[in-house]
Amino acid sequence: MKFYSTNNKNHKVDLRTAVIEGLAPDNGLYLPERIPVLDQSFIRSLPGLSFKEIGLEVTRTLLAELPEAEIQKLIDHTLQFDAPLVEIEPNVFALELFHGPTLAFKDFGARFLAGLLGYYAKEQDQEITILVATSGDTGSAVANAFLNVPGTRVVVLYPSGKVSVAQEKQFTTLGGNITALEINGTFDDCQRLVKQAFLDADLKKQYFLTSANSINLARLIPQSFYYFRAYSQLNTTNPVVFTVPSGNFGNLTAGLLAQRMGLPIQQFVAATNANDVVPEFLKTEKFMPRSSVQTISNAMDVGNPSNFARMLELFNHDIEALKKCIKGYSFSDTETREAMQQVFNQTGYVLDPHGAVGYLGLKKFMSIQPTYSGIFLETAHPAKFADVVEQTLKTKLEFPDRLQKFMQGEKKSVLVSAEFDAFKELLFGFA
Repeated sequence: MKFYSTNNKNHKVDLRTAVIEGLAPDNGLYLPERIPVLDQSFIRSLPGLSFKEIGLEVTRTLLAELPEAEIQKLIDHTLQFDAPLVEIEPNVFALELFHGPTLAFKDFGARFLAGLLGYYAKEQDQEITILVATSGDTGSAVANAFLNVPGTRVVVLYPSGKVSVAQEKQFTTLGGNITALEINGTFDDCQRLVKQAFLDADLKKQYFLTSANSINLARLIPQSFYYFRAYSQLNTTNPVVFTVPSGNFGNLTAGLLAQRMGLPIQQFVAATNANDVVPEFLKTEKFMPRSSVQTISNAMDVGNPSNFARMLELFNHDIEALKKCIKGYSFSDTETREAMQQVFNQTGYVLDPHGAVGYLGLKKFMSIQPTYSGIFLETAHPAKFADVVEQTLKTKLEFPDRLQKFMQGEKKSVLVSAEFDAFKELLFGFA
């Protein structure tokens, strides 16, 4: 299997190059040159399969060039926790993706990527430096997945004052091969700095750079696993809609990948906060990135979502086909808080702000299409956003033990301007 750049279909590389480079030299994102379709007997057998059995089959099908023993090792390392489906209202299900070590959906992709890069790092005579921009959960998942992985160094860039305290503690207290850079700007500034670094000749001479954001194909693939896992737990003959709270749109793109591989998902909903670039595109057919604005669902505060390029490619730039498959809705912080309050008061279920946006998107879709069974992705544990959740619900949350351990650690980060020259100079200082 070869992988091509979204900016040039003639630029094709092998899996190792796609994973280690992260971003193509032309600034494009890698996609498989063809997406294999799983046998329908596998789809029918999903209810009887374990999560690991599902992950193994999907990985074998997409990444057939990997040794079987390595695939088994990758899946054993990645899927050490489940993604349970919880019915909170009739035909409305939350897919809980927060049962991993950092209590967020990013744990799946980060652990898979760490295992794969660790495999390739053994062949390297140079340390792999992993740059990761985060609006919250990516940084903690990647930092913890790569902590003390031989042959790797992780540099996390995050917007100062724009992530929750719990998120920040999860990647600024680790030390070792993890460095946290607190950028005086937005997430989009962090993402821009990472992309500029990959294109900088001086840095490429000094470091072996790669990315752990969802721009890296190896982050995207394992995120498709839990769409199959969700479907395996859903006992319905209704058409199925997945609603994805979206920021950089890697999560939704992974769902599209699962659909292309044969999972019978009839519809997707892209649910965003005020950073509504993609819902606006679905209305106007004009993609107009802009500076992100801060919201209570901060992991979705993205004004220029990278994975939009992959979404277009998956539909061969057929905008009408994309609009038919994906509906887009955006919601304010006020609406988000109201949904959290309503669900808690009526069912006792605690939504985090991102899951609440997903819930709102699902309810809006189902008000138009009531015959669907709907799944919204609950992407992070509410305790990671305790200030917002406790203030909104007027209740005290119980913190999981693993989160409490992070909260007791000492924050260590370096404050940096959003100017590339300052960032570049700091990186050279690590040498």
